[in-house]
Amino acid sequence: MTETGVALRPVSEGDLPMLEALTNDPQAAGTFEWHGWHDPHFLRRRWTETGMLAADNGMLMIELDGRRLGFVSWHKTRTGSTSYCWNAGLVLIPEARGHGYGTEAQRLLVRYLFAHTQMNRVEASTEAGNAAEQRSLTKAGFTREGVLRGYGFRDGAWRDHILYSMLRSDLDPGPERP
Repeated sequence: MTETGVALRPVSEGDLPMLEALTNDPQAAGTFEWHGWHDPHFLRRRWTETGMLAADNGMLMIELDGRRLGFVSWHKTRTGSTSYCWNAGLVLIPEARGHGYGTEAQRLLVRYLFAHTQMNRVEASTEAGNAAEQRSLTKAGFTREGVLRGYGFRDGAWRDHILYSMLRSDLDPGPERP
């Protein structure tokens, strides 16, 4: 937990209805995360198989004082013939957006991934029109790297994305661990 009270935790079975809404309901997902309806049982199958924590991908719930705010997720992405990085994402419930909770959740996720995996890079992209997420990634400590032209398809159009990254060497080491 942080000074803001935001915390990450593993997904439980009771979280599945919220996750399904955030990924399969246009109002809950929001403009930039609504990609059309899909298999409504996908997340339940994934939770049953892996608990949403696998070797090459994962998902954690975001909480504030015991209240679920959304989730962070990551998956392994190839960056070269023998190298990989994590690609991270975030979705918040509508009432949690705009309060800094996503920024803190992204900071926590990066610290978690660097503490428990050997990857050297965490990257995230967001649509060029999503100014709020661009601010959030910058505040979380990510570096803007550039524009990915025609990168993501949403709502009938190919859209540019902005790519951000954080390296281990970018992370403030924080207090010494015992």
